[in-house]
Amino acid sequence: MFNKTKNVFIIAEAGVNHNGQLGLALKLCDAAKEAGVDAIKFQTWKTENIVTKSADLSTYQSNNISNSEMTQFEMLKNLELSFDNFSKIKEHCDQINLQFLSTPDEEESLNFLISLGISIIKVGSGEINNTPYLRSIGSTKMPVILSTGMSYLGDVEKAYYTLLKAGTPQISLLHCTTNYPCPMDEVNLYAMLTLKEAFKCTVGYSDHTEGIEVPIAAVALGAEIIEKHFTLDKSLVGPDHKASIDPIELKNMVIAIRNIEKALGSGIKIPNISELEISNVILKRIVAKKNIKIGDTLSSDNLAVKRSKNGISSEFWDLIEGSIAEREFDIDEAIQVGFNFKA
Repeated sequence: MFNKTKNVFIIAEAGVNHNGQLGLALKLCDAAKEAGVDAIKFQTWKTENIVTKSADLSTYQSNNISNSEMTQFEMLKNLELSFDNFSKIKEHCDQINLQFLSTPDEEESLNFLISLGISIIKVGSGEINNTPYLRSIGSTKMPVILSTGMSYLGDVEKAYYTLLKAGTPQISLLHCTTNYPCPMDEVNLYAMLTLKEAFKCTVGYSDHTEGIEVPIAAVALGAEIIEKHFTLDKSLVGPDHKASIDPIELKNMVIAIRNIEKALGSGIKIPNISELEISNVILKRIVAKKNIKIGDTLSSDNLAVKRSKNGISSEFWDLIEGSIAEREFDIDEAIQVGFNFKA
């Protein structure tokens, strides 16, 4: 399902930051490719199918658009891209070798995106209690990434098993806080680990904070998927631009995540090849504290532990102490063969 050459699947969330313009959407694809992400994700919907004409805007939406008096229906209609637009976006992503994803917000869009050849269905937090829609998604028998904002663990459990029962073969869960931008004290990254423990599945984090440090921390905690909103310009008018990062920040986030992947390693506690070389001059060996004569008993009186280019490792002190020297040793000379081990 994911690019298995990399541990973390990084999704650049373009969302609605195209402002309803195809040209801007294509530029977002190019910026995402340049940043080095694995996939770019949009949102696909028919406004009439997801919201009533009288539905109110959320607080963050009304704060970030030019006309706070418009309804949610009007705002979404202005941001809606046509199916033909998405066909062109998918074609462009294929040309630049960037995985195209989009969240279908209703069944007509779900069926359309499947016809485009998407390989993963991303389900937004707003559908976590939408039982009939989850069943429709499950019936496609396609892998699902499910965001879990605005939910209790019990809500996630119901959605998870609704999808499984309906036919979904693989579910990945993204911890998420549905607030734009999300303050640090509302992130609760440990909840991602709770999801991992509860469902024994792939988990990740969909981020709405300002900056890039929280997604990086999520990777350090074990996130295998990162989704982050980005925009070409944070000053653009629209509901999500201010809670997004710009292309330079996106690229820096990708670099940091790839570095963290390398740093996490295999988990096996062994010295690296570079450390083995360094250990030859750093780890301590047993040497003569003073001149030692044949027949002297080796002890703390005439032995010391120091860095030395040769000699017996200090871990064998108990074997050496009490032995009888069979040859002479000068001060600071490494203790090697030439003595009798005690019985």
